[in-house]
Amino acid sequence: MRHGKKFNHLGRKTAHRKAMLANMTCSLIEHKRINTTVAKAKALRLFAEPIITKSKSDTTHNRRIVFAYLRDKFAVTELFKEISVKVADRPGGYLRIIKLGNRQGDNAPMAMVEFVDYNEIYNPNGTKTKKTTRRGKSKKVDDAQVEGTKTEEKSEE
Repeated sequence: MRHGKKFNHLGRKTAHRKAMLANMTCSLIEHKRINTTVAKAKALRLFAEPIITKSKSDTTHNRRIVFAYLRDKFAVTELFKEISVKVADRPGGYLRIIKLGNRQGDNAPMAMVEFVDYNEIYNPNGTKTKKTTRRGKSKKVDDAQVEGTKTEEKSEE
């Protein structure tokens, strides 16, 4: 029985799965987006997001913990120097999974995994602009229009 076993094994033994997810995370850190299957993308998100959260506080202990998972010096330095600065104010949800359709050879569902803060199409300036409608402005315009019509009526009399 598989009670309480929540993560996808991806048809691999433990060592192979951990190595594959570590390699995918290193590629994601290097290229900022990768294409993979949907199942691997969801497993990668569960693997990578706690590592990115660890990188937000740059201590020797956190660097050693992240290095134990990734086993790549370049990826660890890139993660702690550039990516952690960019995601510092974000409280989780660092990765975005966009479904791309099916792969031609075996019809496997494909997806693109990318960092949310590194996509300029969805986030052009890197900051979120709030678009709200101002109730006060429209109300003042309506009052001015109403007053203008009242003065016109009085001038006609």
